[in-house]
Amino acid sequence: MDEILVRYMHFIGIIFLASGLVATHILAGWQLNQKQFKSLRIADAVYGLGAVLVLIAGVMLIASVGKPAEFYSKNPIFHVKMTLFVVMALLSIYPTVYFIKNRNFVGETIQVPKKIIMIIRAELTLLLVIPLLAALMARGVGLA
Repeated sequence: MDEILVRYMHFIGIIFLASGLVATHILAGWQLNQKQFKSLRIADAVYGLGAVLVLIAGVMLIASVGKPAEFYSKNPIFHVKMTLFVVMALLSIYPTVYFIKNRNFVGETIQVPKKIIMIIRAELTLLLVIPLLAALMARGVGLA
């Protein structure tokens, strides 16, 4: 039963992560008013919450309730998947810091830098690859 709850938490985290990232992409227009920028910050927070849930549940699956740790540690696909997750996390720092620093901007609109939109698109691209790697890993692909 514990494994089912942890896997459920993992899936909920994935849903939050994906929906937050997609919403961030949709909301990250070039010129945003105060209300739109607040919505963008909320979407980014949902993305962050999802990433934390995925990380916590993933660690629990590896360390205690999932398959044996050797299943993961000996699979190169798992290592690629984790590397891409870390890259996503690192990429997300810059936009999040920008959103936090500018949360109280003065004026009618704020312009979201093109660099942030490109970072969000890179994260979305990685998000398309990670589930494929997870499915391959779950089927034992990559194990000798």
